[in-house]
Amino acid sequence: MKGVREFLENRNPEKPLVMSFHGSTGTGKTYVSSMLVRYLFQGGLQSPYVHQFSPIAHFPHAEQLEQYKESLRGWIQGNLTSCGRSAFLFEEVDRMHPGLLDVILPFLGPSWVVYGTNYRKAIFIFVSNTGGEQINKMMLDLWRARKDREEINLQDLELAISKAVSESPQSGFWKSGIIDEHLIDFVVPFLPLKHHHVKQCVTSELTQQGLEVRPSVVQEVADSLPYFPEEEKVFSSTGCKTVASRTSFYF
Repeated sequence: MKGVREFLENRNPEKPLVMSFHGSTGTGKTYVSSMLVRYLFQGGLQSPYVHQFSPIAHFPHAEQLEQYKESLRGWIQGNLTSCGRSAFLFEEVDRMHPGLLDVILPFLGPSWVVYGTNYRKAIFIFVSNTGGEQINKMMLDLWRARKDREEINLQDLELAISKAVSESPQSGFWKSGIIDEHLIDFVVPFLPLKHHHVKQCVTSELTQQGLEVRPSVVQEVADSLPYFPEEEKVFSSTGCKTVASRTSFYF
C-alpha cells in the first residue's frame, strides 16, 4: 500500500507501477488486485480504463503467439493513448505462453515516451501461482522453527520467489526481459492461510449473503477444507477458494 500511495502522489513518476503477486490458489491474489482496482477506478473492474487479460480467454493457442503479441502491443498502446492512467491486470501469468509478455517490456521501463505515448502513470499487475510451492515450503520450515506467520517479512521470501519466477519454464516470465531488466517494482508474496483465516473467510461470506453467523457453521465449513501437511494440517490447501460454495452447502 505504501508503494501504491507513493506512486499515486508522484505527479511525474519515472516509470509505471509494476507489481507481481505470487502464491498458491485461494490466498487472495485476485481479491487484492480487484480491491486495488475498485479503490483506484470508479466502476472497478468494469471501468473502461481497467483492462484484464487471461491466458485462457485471450491467448489460448500457442500457434497464434505472434498474432497475440501484435494484438497485445496494439491494445496497450491504444488504451494508453486514450488514458495514461490506465491499469492492466494479467491473470494466471504462469499459464502465459513464454515470450508473450516481452512485447509489453517497452511500456514498463523508465523511458519517457513509447510510440509517441506518455505512459509513466500506468499500473501493471501480474498475478501468478508461480512461487507458491516455494512460499509454502518456507512457511512450513519457519512454522517448524516456531516462527509465527505474522513475524515473516518480505526479505524472508523475496529471493526464493524471484528465483522461482525467473527459472521456471511455466512462470510466464521465463527468460523474460521483464525479470532481467528488473522492471517489477514490488514482488508480493501471498502466504498460505491457517485455520483461523479460513474461519474469517467463512464469517465474511455469511455476512455478505445476509445469513446468520453461526459459530457451528463457521467451524464446520472451515473443518471441511483440506489442509497440509497431512499430519499437522496447518495451512489450507485451497486457501479460501471454495469457501463460498461450501458455506451455502453447510448452511
